[in-house]
Amino acid sequence: MSLLVGYAGYYVCRSNLSVVTPQLLSEFGPTGIDKAALGLVASAGVLAYAAGKIVTGVAVDLIGGRRMFLTGMVGSIAATLAFGAAGSLPAFVALWAVNRFIQSMGWSALVKIASHWYAPERYGRVMAVLSLSFLFGDAAGRLWLGALVGHGVGWRAVFVAAAATLAVIACGCAVLLRESPRDLGLVEAPVSPRNVFAPDGSRSRASGVADVLTPYVRSPAFWLVCLVSLGLTLVREAFNAWTPTYLAEVYGMPQGEAAQTSSLFPFVGGLSVLCVGALSDRARTHRLALAVPLLAAGAIALVVIGSRAAMHNPQVGLALLGTVAFLVIGPYSLLAGAIAVELGGRRGSATAAGLIDTAGYLGAVASGVLIGALAQHRGWSAAFRLLAIVTALSAVACAGCWWERRSSEHRTLADVPRHAHGR
Repeated sequence: MSLLVGYAGYYVCRSNLSVVTPQLLSEFGPTGIDKAALGLVASAGVLAYAAGKIVTGVAVDLIGGRRMFLTGMVGSIAATLAFGAAGSLPAFVALWAVNRFIQSMGWSALVKIASHWYAPERYGRVMAVLSLSFLFGDAAGRLWLGALVGHGVGWRAVFVAAAATLAVIACGCAVLLRESPRDLGLVEAPVSPRNVFAPDGSRSRASGVADVLTPYVRSPAFWLVCLVSLGLTLVREAFNAWTPTYLAEVYGMPQGEAAQTSSLFPFVGGLSVLCVGALSDRARTHRLALAVPLLAAGAIALVVIGSRAAMHNPQVGLALLGTVAFLVIGPYSLLAGAIAVELGGRRGSATAAGLIDTAGYLGAVASGVLIGALAQHRGWSAAFRLLAIVTALSAVACAGCWWERRSSEHRTLADVPRHAHGR
């Protein structure tokens, strides 16, 4: 519960920028800060987050999860307060990048702690529940902060409220969060035999950077997972950043209502995460085999949501928004969750999550600048068409992951002597 609520708190200090984007456009638009400029802010944050994932993922495996989880909270509180006091585009870019770099500690630390507590046959369900922290945390943050906007609270006060919320949650985590069952005198769970470290995957601390990175560099399955992450994170971040602005511009919603309505995407995505996570524990092949038909349908839904019919009918548009969330977010949640723990064991799970997320957020840099520029100059339909193409390509990469797992298992069976099969 500490991990679930704690990482949800991280998201209150992340969804705040999306919530106040319409206010920032109203206040600073006359000075040249338009959607493309705020897209630059968002993209700078994503790039910093991606860079941070490399550094902090490895650091968590060397230092420990609990310490890094709490450190990230404190740093994000400070960066959020500093952003709320700023008033220029360079300051917005720099401070949002700092905030996102610090926040990169959170998920890798969560995965590291989870690897100590849960057995492989429960990875899908457990990480699905923990993934609700960033989905329902995002939804709750948008509802809470959007309500403040709806009551006339300015964007600076919204940032103060976000920092205060995370501060309260951080105090609770400092008291309740434990690194391992051994801290309570209990036995740790086993690790997946599919981890890239083989027997060493059960050891908690890596001996050095090369020790933790080399097995991933040599793993084709890991690189394919990173490719899927690149595409799906771009799609998810695009909706996180631009949904309130899209709803306000296309359907004429008031700013507060648009911010609150945007919580539909992470909320429905959370339902998808639970379904896909539970089903992946029962899969007899690669967990991402489930993602292929879902993402193919998601690409179609993205084309439709950008059509004239959908953009002139709020009910249809919102229904399609929820449909995209259900089809895309479940597969996305597997990547740096169940699959990262499965690949990394206790020894390198934080590094796996960090590198998978790094690949994703490098792709997601385009969610700010490219999607913002497309929406500004070509319209929202063009932006949705691009997201549809990315989703379709991600489905192809998922199929590649599935095929690689089957080929690997066949190679392993071929290397076993015939008498070992009882023949």
